[in-house]
Amino acid sequence: MSAGPLAGVRVVELGGLGPGPFCGMLLADLGADVIRVDRPAERGNPPRFPVLHRGRRSIALDLKHPEGALAIRTLIGDADAVIEGFRPGVMERLGLGPDVCLAARPALVYGRMTGWGQDGPLAQEPGHDINYIALSGALHAIGPAGGDPVIPVNLVGDFGGGGMLLALGLVSALLHARTTGQGQFVDAAMTDGSALLLAMTYGFLAQGTWKDERGVNTLDGGAPFYGVYRCADGGHVAVGALEPDFYSTLLAILELRDDPHFARQRDRAAWPSMRTRLTEVFATRTRDEWAAVFEGRSACVTPVLSLTEAAEHPHNTARATYRRGPHGGHEPAAAPRFTTTPTGDPAPAPLVGAHTDEVLRRAGFDDQHITTLREKGVIG
Repeated sequence: MSAGPLAGVRVVELGGLGPGPFCGMLLADLGADVIRVDRPAERGNPPRFPVLHRGRRSIALDLKHPEGALAIRTLIGDADAVIEGFRPGVMERLGLGPDVCLAARPALVYGRMTGWGQDGPLAQEPGHDINYIALSGALHAIGPAGGDPVIPVNLVGDFGGGGMLLALGLVSALLHARTTGQGQFVDAAMTDGSALLLAMTYGFLAQGTWKDERGVNTLDGGAPFYGVYRCADGGHVAVGALEPDFYSTLLAILELRDDPHFARQRDRAAWPSMRTRLTEVFATRTRDEWAAVFEGRSACVTPVLSLTEAAEHPHNTARATYRRGPHGGHEPAAAPRFTTTPTGDPAPAPLVGAHTDEVLRRAGFDDQHITTLREKGVIG
C-alpha cells in the first residue's frame, strides 16, 4: 500500500464511527495496510466520512452471519492488528472476541475503542464525546468564567483522547509483539484518554496553582494576556503573551507600556481591568489589520482563522499542512513527518465494499466460495 513507517503492517478495522475510523486513518496515513469491514447493505455507496476513511481497502461483510464471522477470523489470521469499537461483549457474542482471535494468532494486537472502557459501572451505557469528557473533568474546565462549559467540538474525546490514544496503544503493542511474539488486547476508553490529556492541569491543581473553576486560570482564558479578543470587523485575534519578553512586546505595540494597569503581569487583581483595556484596544482595528501589525514582531499574537482560511494560510501552504482532497475540499495531510520513511499522499476513501473480492481471494477464498457468500447475503 502506501509508503511510511508502518509499511508492511496489516490491520483489520471493523467498521465504526468517529474515533475508530480516525485511528484507522492515522495508521493508514503512516503506511499500514488497513482493511475496513463495512455492512453489505452499504456496498457501492460513497463512505459517510470520506476523509476519515481514506487510505483503506473496503470489504462489505455481515459480521452477524456465522459465515461472515468465519471470514473475519480468516482475515485476522493474516493480520497484525484489529480495531473494533462496539460495546463490551458484542464481539464475544459474534465469536470474534480477543480470546478467540489471540488463540488463533498469538501475536495479534486487538484494539478496543469505547467511551467508558471494557469494565466499570458505565461500561454498557451509551454515550458520546460530550458525555465522556463530562465525566473525565475536561468539559468542566473549558469555558468562560461564570459561564457554561463550552463544547470543544469532538476533539478531546473522540479524537485526542480516543482514536489517537488507541493508535499509540496499537503501535506500542505491535512493538512488543514484534519483540516477543506475544499479542494482547488494548483497552482504549475516551474517559481515560481525555483524563490523560488533563495531566498538566491536574499537576497544577495538586500544586495549588490551578483553581477548579472555568476561565480564571492562566491557560483557560482567565489571564488577559492569554486569551481571544474581538476586533472591529467581528473577527478575533489570539493573544498568547505568557513570557515577560512577549508581554513587554505586546504592550509596546499596543502603546500600553506606561499604563499602570499593566505594571504587574501576574497580579490577578489587575486582570479584570487589563482585560477591559485590551478589549477596547483590539476593537479599534480589524482582525487582518492587527495581523499585519503583529506579523514578525514576536508578541505571540495571531489571527483566529476559519477552517477555510487555515487551509489557505501561507505558513500552512508552505508546509503542505492541508491538501486538496479527491472530494474537492481541503483535508489535513498525514502527520507527523518522517525523514527515513516519509509518508505518501493518502489514497482517496474507496466506495464501500470496493475490495471485497480482492481481499477475500488473497485470504484464500476461491471464486465459487465468494459467489456462494454473495448469494447468501454474507457479502455485499
